[in-house]
Amino acid sequence: MFNSKEFEFADVKVSLLGANLSGLRGLTYKKSQEKEVVFGQGNEGKAIQRGNKKYEGTLMLLKSDYDMLNRAAIAAGYEDIVDVPGKLIQIACVHKKDGVDGLSTVFILNVEFTEAEDGMKQNDKFKEISLPFLALKIRTV
Repeated sequence: MFNSKEFEFADVKVSLLGANLSGLRGLTYKKSQEKEVVFGQGNEGKAIQRGNKKYEGTLMLLKSDYDMLNRAAIAAGYEDIVDVPGKLIQIACVHKKDGVDGLSTVFILNVEFTEAEDGMKQNDKFKEISLPFLALKIRTV
């Protein structure tokens, strides 16, 4: 049976530090790997060599969820969410879709938030916080 329904943001569920983020506004993540062309005689490349892999992204959420994460960090003895070590943070993102191939889960492992910027401007209807992060692995199941 053919199903043309695609994944929708409304079906994305993210949990972090044991809590589902109801104020999730966005999640981006990527894997990159250093690559370099190796040259020898002549001016054409001979091979592409691979280097280090890097995993990074940004979690965008409403201020209420940001405050909840900070409270959890403080309760665990840390200054704030940026202070929490990666071994304690894993992001689980479940993409739900009706049909045969209806579930995809991405685990972003050993996450450390690198900064938390806060602010608002005139006529904002809500406050959104972006939390850039580094991770040690991204695994899809």
